[in-house]
Amino acid sequence: MNHETNTAIDRILAEYRGASRDALIPILQKVQEALGFLSQEAIAQIGKNLDLPASKIYGVATFYNQFRFQPQGKYHFMVCRGTACHVKGSKKLLESVVSALGVQPGQTTRDRVFSLEVVACMGACGLAPVVCVNGEFYAKVTPMKLAKIIDECRTKEAVHVQA
Repeated sequence: MNHETNTAIDRILAEYRGASRDALIPILQKVQEALGFLSQEAIAQIGKNLDLPASKIYGVATFYNQFRFQPQGKYHFMVCRGTACHVKGSKKLLESVVSALGVQPGQTTRDRVFSLEVVACMGACGLAPVVCVNGEFYAKVTPMKLAKIIDECRTKEAVHVQA
């Protein structure tokens, strides 16, 4: 863990000096907001500060789907698997994105360009199936439309790398 990361965690923990385990979730939220995910080092540091074993912290963090243990990619894909999206073909979309990106849900590509998440419902059932990339929603997505979205992201990334 680099010095900058340690400093960010130290600042957050300083806000909760003397706190008990009741402060765990807000601390985890702030650390994830600062780092983008919860690293093993961050969890160890939080555990030391709250006098909690890492296993307890992981137990809490894994209970809530808001917490991530890997950094998100530059292009974070969320595939909805709610009932309406499922009926309209989101399983095929998920298979397509897994194949195209080479990662499973919850994973990030080695180059940290892409990450994939499956969500239970995005609340856009009338637009099913729905895929969200970095907060931008795509409605009535087909495997062909999804391939085009991925290609657009790759093109943007290639232009960014060359610049």
